[in-house]
Amino acid sequence: MEASPNKRSYIRLAAIRSLLIGVSREMVCRQFCRSDRIIRLWIVLFNRGGIDALASKSRTGRPRKVSIERVRDLLLPVLEDPSKAGEVHWTGIKLHGWLKEEIQADLGYRTVIRYLHQIDYNLRVPRSWPSRQDEEKRAAYLLALKALRDAPSENGKTIEFWYGDESGVEGDPRPRRRWALRGSRPKVPYRGDHIRANVVGTICPATGQCFTMIYNGVDTEVFQHFLDELAVSVVDDPAKQRILILDNASWHKTKRLNWHHFKPMYLPPYSPDLNPIERLWLRMKCDCFSDFVAKSLDDLIDRLCKALNAYMSDPETVASQCAVRF
Repeated sequence: MEASPNKRSYIRLAAIRSLLIGVSREMVCRQFCRSDRIIRLWIVLFNRGGIDALASKSRTGRPRKVSIERVRDLLLPVLEDPSKAGEVHWTGIKLHGWLKEEIQADLGYRTVIRYLHQIDYNLRVPRSWPSRQDEEKRAAYLLALKALRDAPSENGKTIEFWYGDESGVEGDPRPRRRWALRGSRPKVPYRGDHIRANVVGTICPATGQCFTMIYNGVDTEVFQHFLDELAVSVVDDPAKQRILILDNASWHKTKRLNWHHFKPMYLPPYSPDLNPIERLWLRMKCDCFSDFVAKSLDDLIDRLCKALNAYMSDPETVASQCAVRF
């Protein structure tokens, strides 16, 4: 009984054991909620083959009408490029109808969904992505980054990369996918007060150090104030050359900026994927602001401070979330 592979086998063995120690068959039927016919069948199985005959084995079920290999060959090309099937966007219902027409077989909707899961496709919300990226500039940027990393240290200094960015946080949460009871309509409260705060931050993926500040908006003066506070918090290290990598916002390129002991470097245009701090903003908004509704700016700032302080006091999480590989 203790080594039975599943609950069904355990019940069968327990019933036979009860009979062997003298419990009446009527009492066994009542105890295990089984009919007398079932108990007698278990007795016959036990007398013929012992405990092995009582082990419940998995059933193969009905054979599939269409092999998974054929479904994979049909679905993979059109899933990546719906235009091959004359579609712009797939839904489960449209894909089910198209597959039935191609195979000329009576397939159920749930069967098609199981096929999708078996070929490693899941339902996901795509992320908006800029279409004006310059691949040559992106490749040149990565080569320059590698050259800096691999170059011999200058005057005994090692290169340390820091990444900076700004992000706006709204007082009303953005609806996200969630598990809900079938037929229900989950709701997320929405005030519409347009409460917003801006965060300016930097991270060092190598060490997990993180420095952030909250502002009402961002311009050259605000960014200069942030650089001044950053220079105080992250003091100059004679053994390190710190490079601060930023996007191409206008306030990042003002000539009168005082960079202190940081050296600026700029990302290629429309390349947020090359800035690891973007992943930190996404993680923060998902973990801390998915269902949070700010009733006032103070509520939003309090919540934001708790989230940012948690990251600044946990460099291991920041380093793991913002790791850079090039």
